[in-house]
Amino acid sequence: MRNIKRVFARLLAFTLIISSVLFHPSEGDAQVNLLNNNGFETSFWDDSSWTVETTNWDGLDLQHFTYTDDSWMTPAEGEYAFKYWVKDTATENQSFTLSQGIQNLPAGSYELSVKMMGGASAESGQVTLFAGEEKGDMQATTGYNNWGTITLKFELAENTSHLLVGATVSGAPKAWGYLDSFQLTSTSSSDIPEPVASDIFVKRVAGIDEDFIKGVDVSSIIALEDSGVKFYNEAGKKQDIFKTLHDAGVNYVRVRVWNDPYDSKGRGYGGGNNDIEKAIEIGKRATANDMKLLVDFHYSDFWADPAKQQAPKAWKNLNLEEKKVALYEYTKESLQAMMDEGIDIGMVQIGNETNGGLAGEKTWGAMSQLFNAGSKAVRELDSNMLVALHFTNPESSGRYASIAKTLQENEVDYDVFASSYYPFWHGTLSNLTSVLKNVANTYGKKVMVAETSYTYTKEDGDGHGNTAPKDSGQTLNYPITVQGQATAVRDVMEAVANVGEAGVGVFYWEPAWIPAAPDKKLKKNQQLWEKYGSGWATSFAAEYDPEDAGHWYGGSAVDNQALFDFYGRPLSSLNVFKYVDTGSVAPLKIDEIKDVSLSVIAGEEVTMPTTVLVTYNDGSTGSVRITWDEEAVQQAIKNGVGTYGLNGKVEGGGTVKLHLQINPENFVMNSGFEENDRSMWNIIYKNGTSPHTDFQNKAADAKSGNYSLHFYSGEEVNFTVEQTITGLEPGYYNLSMFLQGGDANNSDMSLYAFAGGQEYKTQTSVNGWVNWSNPLVPDILVLDGTITIGASIKADGGAWGSVDDFYLYKVKNSN
Repeated sequence: MRNIKRVFARLLAFTLIISSVLFHPSEGDAQVNLLNNNGFETSFWDDSSWTVETTNWDGLDLQHFTYTDDSWMTPAEGEYAFKYWVKDTATENQSFTLSQGIQNLPAGSYELSVKMMGGASAESGQVTLFAGEEKGDMQATTGYNNWGTITLKFELAENTSHLLVGATVSGAPKAWGYLDSFQLTSTSSSDIPEPVASDIFVKRVAGIDEDFIKGVDVSSIIALEDSGVKFYNEAGKKQDIFKTLHDAGVNYVRVRVWNDPYDSKGRGYGGGNNDIEKAIEIGKRATANDMKLLVDFHYSDFWADPAKQQAPKAWKNLNLEEKKVALYEYTKESLQAMMDEGIDIGMVQIGNETNGGLAGEKTWGAMSQLFNAGSKAVRELDSNMLVALHFTNPESSGRYASIAKTLQENEVDYDVFASSYYPFWHGTLSNLTSVLKNVANTYGKKVMVAETSYTYTKEDGDGHGNTAPKDSGQTLNYPITVQGQATAVRDVMEAVANVGEAGVGVFYWEPAWIPAAPDKKLKKNQQLWEKYGSGWATSFAAEYDPEDAGHWYGGSAVDNQALFDFYGRPLSSLNVFKYVDTGSVAPLKIDEIKDVSLSVIAGEEVTMPTTVLVTYNDGSTGSVRITWDEEAVQQAIKNGVGTYGLNGKVEGGGTVKLHLQINPENFVMNSGFEENDRSMWNIIYKNGTSPHTDFQNKAADAKSGNYSLHFYSGEEVNFTVEQTITGLEPGYYNLSMFLQGGDANNSDMSLYAFAGGQEYKTQTSVNGWVNWSNPLVPDILVLDGTITIGASIKADGGAWGSVDDFYLYKVKNSN
């Protein structure tokens, strides 16, 4: 039981204007939220971001609630909320206070608000906002999924060193409810510029000052230009890309540095062949165009990321003490060489996405010593240069809090905690703000996003596949258009600005990595990639990185995420870096018409949709009528089982495609684990192993939908998952499933079925994250109407993955 706390609010001289209104619409520009963990995206019990006080803990059930626990609930925001229930064993009304202390608020006008939902009538929660001694009107919840917003407006007549804000909640026995998305913003008037006219909409981001970093990483640029790539300005004239970037509002350039990205014959590994000489050339051009430089040392000869942190070849046999000296000297000598060229270095990054390694070291003790060796080199050269450490996967609960705590305990010297954030992989923006704000407030660090990007087209420009968009494992919340790309970048900048003063900026990753030869065939591109290193990897990198580059070397996997088209012409989205200061407006038009998918069982009536949801370029949505090619629709229905692409005309112009899948019936119940009732599935753990699976709600690990059967064990993975199906007609059936994962040494995995006393089985395996295996067991003879289907997964400790989308269907009769 938690200790009861009594907090006496200090008397404050402030005038109060109160407004408590349910279902209050948002007004004006987005403001910087002054609260930490405002949406409860991290556990307030663990990080103490909120204080909970009550006089009777036994009468209340208070929880850090995840929305996935209630599939019928409409989330207010993000993935988590604060949940309360007055126990039915309570003998009288209960109450509690949820509060947070805000430091050093200047005099001015403010607004405090919270979203609330809960029981109605006798089961309603009564919520009252407060700021210091002042309170708003009490408001009651009105029913399940009836989210409303209550607001308290107040003014501080003088600067205030500490202000306690929050909500008091009360209710009778059985009262229940949820709180989410607390907001505390300044509403003091200021000169807000008028939005400029352009061809894209960009909402102004409040809280961005002239020092906010609007950066890009163009590390591949020299190799691209050597390959013959040309870049142009908005007028269509050839122009130095660095001038074009500066004109668009970019004020910082990031460049990666590899120690020795060449093989023994001097042939480059690719990815720009980014040695220190390339970095100097890029740095000089950035400085000449009034942009600062962030130097990103990977301390590797090729790509460093969470999956690989290989030491440079020259450091391979060094022990930790020798490696510390080598890293210190390499850092200092490299930076000195850049400074001798007059390059304006504003920040130095010690390692790249160092979640679990640096220069071959994998323990936090050793990594911390290497961090400090690099930091020492920077401090000795110029104390004004900021030192950044770079991590990724902000969506993983508790990851950043744990890393920041470890860095503090190990006395690592750094200024900026930097995160990668790719919208299609890394969770919600509210979570990003929350985890960065927690690091900033807890440890006094600046925070930023060191890498982000978004796709503007589904097309591939060079014959080498792209990282996005994918059919599964990604969250694509923005239209795949130039407007959607601009909005995605703008929203990441807002998320960092919402951290407050500690949020220093955002870098867009490789906005110019376009095809080396867009009009040429793949073979021509391959020749350029190999000669100049303008693809992500050359075949020569296999000697250093045989498992990844050795198999998958090739071109740009992000040419459709660039801020230039395939021919080097700037996209309108490039201007987002300057439009976030003023905002921009454009003529309203449809920006995206999403394809429609329809899956039916053969023989059932096919009802074609009559409208389609469209997204306009201002972010609003609407429904527009469709006229289908009726002849093609009827032909598809007549043909039966199969996949069909049907075209429709959208009212007012534009077209839409419907993907019609006519399937034989799937006899597996809850085949993708999406429904809450999973009792038809039987999971058996073998060889005495403890449970090591869960029905995971994570779209990134699911083949379709949100759920999959996830597995991991540090000791041994050994289980079967199976289902018995009855009532089948006699005949032959096919069975399939999807499987993905990795680190499965000594694996024995199979898809199987038992029918008529006979076992049918197909071996399978995992081949990496979202590289889905799709094993098939064909021609299973069922005569008595019963079959047991399942999967057997066995591997050494450390194996991980997920199973999804079982499919059993009849292919022919038995006679």
